[in-house]
Amino acid sequence: MTPTYSATGRRPRVFVPVPGGSVPPAPQLPDPPIYRELMRTWADRGRTLPGRDDPEWVRLAALPHGLGDFSVPRDPRGDGR
Repeated sequence: MTPTYSATGRRPRVFVPVPGGSVPPAPQLPDPPIYRELMRTWADRGRTLPGRDDPEWVRLAALPHGLGDFSVPRDPRGDGR
């Protein structure tokens, strides 16, 4: 049976580590005007905006006041009854 691939066709991959030191961050480009307008429209309508905290989600995900203490009350007599 003839093989369907070449045994000499694959070349090993060589890993070259990145040199040490910090890499400067890519420059931040300003948002396109259409995106700025969309963000302004969403903000005017009270919608959640990308990259900003959502106050409603924070409120809904927080524990209700008074439910933070889930410990078992201690027996004042100390005899386990």
